[in-house]
Amino acid sequence: MKKILIRAAKHPFDAASAAATLKQNTIATNVGNLIFSNAVFKHLKTADTEVEVNGPRLNGDPADAEAINERYDAFAIPLANAFRPSFMRHLDTLTRLVERLDIPVVVVGVGAQTDVHYDLDAVSGLNEQVRRFITAVLDRSASIGVRGEFTADYLRRLGFNDVEVIGCPSMYTHGPGFRIPGPTGTLDPETSVALSYTPWADDEGTAAALVESALREHSRVTYFPQESKDLSLLYWGDTSQLTGTSAEAPVHLTHPLMRPGRTVFPLDPRTWIRELAEHDFAFGTRLHGNVAALLAGVPAMLLAHDSRTLELARYLGLPHRRLSEVEGGTTVADLYEQVDTGDFNRGYDKRFEAYSAFLSKNGLDNCFAHGDGGAAFEAEMARTVFPPPVRPWAESADPETATRIAWLKERVDNAGQRTGKLSGRLNAMEIAQADNTRRLLDVEDRLEDMTKRVARLERAWPQRLAKRVRRILRRRQRPNKERS
Repeated sequence: MKKILIRAAKHPFDAASAAATLKQNTIATNVGNLIFSNAVFKHLKTADTEVEVNGPRLNGDPADAEAINERYDAFAIPLANAFRPSFMRHLDTLTRLVERLDIPVVVVGVGAQTDVHYDLDAVSGLNEQVRRFITAVLDRSASIGVRGEFTADYLRRLGFNDVEVIGCPSMYTHGPGFRIPGPTGTLDPETSVALSYTPWADDEGTAAALVESALREHSRVTYFPQESKDLSLLYWGDTSQLTGTSAEAPVHLTHPLMRPGRTVFPLDPRTWIRELAEHDFAFGTRLHGNVAALLAGVPAMLLAHDSRTLELARYLGLPHRRLSEVEGGTTVADLYEQVDTGDFNRGYDKRFEAYSAFLSKNGLDNCFAHGDGGAAFEAEMARTVFPPPVRPWAESADPETATRIAWLKERVDNAGQRTGKLSGRLNAMEIAQADNTRRLLDVEDRLEDMTKRVARLERAWPQRLAKRVRRILRRRQRPNKERS
């Protein structure tokens, strides 16, 4: 039986609690990562193929290369927006691992991240590291799968031609023949609306205005945050109610999106999709927040705000608007009416075939072309009992107890931050000390060399002085001989 290792933070059938998710980072800081890693796991698992994951240490350890070579027949690497400055340290680690592998290595979707104008200058500083990674991968595979045309163009400019646009595997979760629903009628105040939100991507406040529109015009609004810091806030709580702390972004429990009954954090794709299926419409800036809604059969509108969201929306035909082009005064009801599923539904089968062909070209069977269509995977999923989505703990706990726990957690976090700063200063001092030590050793070496040179001069000086005296005497004797 063939054995494939997948880069994934968590095995699809592992049911991790909120505490375990935070401690072990089983979502790799964003639960959206599990949507595409689960999809690749499902696709590659067949009667003749066993699949395992390498998480939670996603990028591996180069020292494990020999064990991976011995145990597995291939290494599949689903990635998101890996070509960005903040991921370079992780990409370097992954590159060193790949360079030591003898087995096939297949990248199943990767993207570069810049602005919506596809500014390549913004990623030019990553070129050498990206080139080294792609070279290592293509030495072990027939081609590399990328998320969209922008990333494909970027890699071609770096000199790589074995590049195929495949989109994101998450959108192929249900296999061939999948279709997404469009709007039916109009939204009313009782309509159930789900939303995702990325505060740092909302420079003009457009997304915030749409959030306000949702809260103002609809009584059933659910906010689905995705990052570990959001989960920590819901799990531990905070003292913002007590201190009166607030912010425009939903980073405190005092924010309107964090009000009781309004926020849920799914720990797994299955519970995420199931929860979204109870809604009538979803919108927001999170790519996989909208993908999860579409997989649940719910109309969704992605607000594209950078190259990664835009190139995927364009290639996959996802209903989307560029966030910067949403007019002032636009309401959630307006977005709902603008949902257009035509591009997605017309092109889905062709895109899925391209994805399936990419896998086959790289020696990977998939459950739809070579198996049971994912039936065994879905049956195992149905048997797995996953924890429910996390809601603010303060909603069910005694208020005083919740406040005390939150206060203690904040004190611990603050102490950790101070310790981190002190550790940083200590590291800087150690680096400076090591540099000074190197300089001192260099001075000592130079001093030793000078001492040796002086010693040689001192030993040679009497002989040199005698030679000079003899030369002077000879010069003085020559004129006397000539006169005689």
